[in-house]
Amino acid sequence: MKIIDGGITASLGFSAAGVYCGIKKRKKDLALVVSDRPCTFAGSFTTNVVKAAPVVWDQQIVASSPTVRSILVNSGNANACTAAQGDEDCKTMACLAAEALGITAEEVLVCSTGVIGVPMPMEPIREGVALASGVLAATREGASDAATAICTTDTFTKEVAVSLEIDGLPIHIGGMAKGSGMIHPNMATMLSFITTDATIEKGELQKLLGSSIVDSYNMISVDGDTSTNDTVLVLANGASGSSPLSPAHPGWEAFKRAFEYVHTALAKLIVRDGEGAGKFLEVIVEGAKDKESARTLARSIISSNLVKTAFFGADANWGRILCAMGYSGAAFDPLKVDLYFISEKGQVQVVEGGVPLAFDEHLARAILMEREVITRAVLRDGDAEATAWGCDLSYEYVRINGEYRS
Repeated sequence: MKIIDGGITASLGFSAAGVYCGIKKRKKDLALVVSDRPCTFAGSFTTNVVKAAPVVWDQQIVASSPTVRSILVNSGNANACTAAQGDEDCKTMACLAAEALGITAEEVLVCSTGVIGVPMPMEPIREGVALASGVLAATREGASDAATAICTTDTFTKEVAVSLEIDGLPIHIGGMAKGSGMIHPNMATMLSFITTDATIEKGELQKLLGSSIVDSYNMISVDGDTSTNDTVLVLANGASGSSPLSPAHPGWEAFKRAFEYVHTALAKLIVRDGEGAGKFLEVIVEGAKDKESARTLARSIISSNLVKTAFFGADANWGRILCAMGYSGAAFDPLKVDLYFISEKGQVQVVEGGVPLAFDEHLARAILMEREVITRAVLRDGDAEATAWGCDLSYEYVRINGEYRS
């Protein structure tokens, strides 16, 4: 696998556009991604009971359509809690894209992100779809424009692309994501879109996506809020000419690793852009009795607001970490836990076998002042491990979300 410069158009046969149509103030707010041929596809969606209209639409498409050709995404308006009119507006968006592209509405996946509870401004969207369909490009610029158009409070675009060889042919996987606030496991508040020119049957792609999100998007947290619009969509158009991929194919494991890399890279970019965040936090749990316990413990630590604020203040308050582990619901022996803080400034152990150690407070503070900090929790209950990613919680987070609608 090679990491390449690219995004959603890195895969053969895909084009994209991002335009300004007037949903937001002076910023690109409508993205369109199109394949030149039918795609198998897969989706994963929010666990929130309150689901935005596009989530409901996409779930129906995933359940009933064999192939799709396009994804239409707007930012600035979530089309959530908008009742029957929101459902009708979402369907209209799909129909507008379908008409512009010469396909059916059932071949268009729709996503929205932004403010909840506000009717969709359909006239700007109508104009935006016409504009975007006219400037579609299978270029790096097209991908970049689309990645910009899906952002809300994001401070940078999130793109990744890789290539690998299967059957002697180059295979590409490219993606883009948005996410900055309302980020929490299952699946975090985010949109993520992946394309590949590999050939893969719809059912296999859905299973692969399901297994991939477990250790990527489901292991990130910014603020503990799961939104109404969380969506991950994957499109595979087979333009590479490769033979169909499945677990029986010799190239499956290589493709799976590349696929998982793309999702994990995008998930980590979302965390790095956490609203008001100053630090990127990684929590590694080792020696758990099983994988699910390791995941649960890591996620509990990274999701704790008290842990996040301690990191914001560069306070080596390790008691908050043990506390978060204790209420996680995972079984472990607290008298077998070692805790370490690690960054470019070095490493300090603060707990050994559940017993606090005398440690250099000045060194610990220097370690925690760094922009990237690792917490390592070592148990002695088994050999399972998991990693979660998050960020600190700052004054700036409160400011951003206190002024969100304005």
